Amino acid sequence: MFRFYDVGEGRISIDGQDIRAVTQKSLRQAIGIVPQDTVLFNDTVEYNIAYGRPGAGRAEVEEAARAAHIHGFISSTPKGYDTMVGERGLKLSGGEKQRVAIARTLLKNPPVLIFDEATSALDSANERAIQEELKSAARNKTALVIAHRLSTVADAHQILVMEHGRIVERGTHAELIAMDGRYAEMWRLQQAGEDVEA
Repeated sequence: MFRFYDVGEGRISIDGQDIRAVTQKSLRQAIGIVPQDTVLFNDTVEYNIAYGRPGAGRAEVEEAARAAHIHGFISSTPKGYDTMVGERGLKLSGGEKQRVAIARTLLKNPPVLIFDEATSALDSANERAIQEELKSAARNKTALVIAHRLSTVADAHQILVMEHGRIVERGTHAELIAMDGRYAEMWRLQQAGEDVEA
């Protein structure tokens, strides 16, 4: 989707427009991504959040940090938003890095959102709170959510179940449960507390 390379077969379109027909710059401006492995720069927390929208003011950065449930942590550090995160964010925990990436994307506020295991490093309480913010941020936008925890995608309009690079089932949560196939099996296992990957 970021056009690091173009597809060899078929096409990817956003709002009916083939992404090969637009510039990489305009495409990338329209997409916000929260990856599982967040890329942070050896700079301040503020810089790393503001990278989502260069020129954003401190108040906007703080608002995004509050929505990503990291403002309290940042404020508790001696230098606050001027705290250096270290090379690749090594001074932050995995959950803190993910919340910085979420704040960055919320600040950017693009029409297309991609969440790739965006809450995988968070504890359950923070995950639930942030999922509500992400749901709110995704309203009236296109959101692509990649997740192994099925509770993350249960409210999606369309769920694609993939195995070995192929789509094996598709539908809403209710439709997939009614099919009693692979998704329903994974849902039952996860509800029983077991961790299963598709």
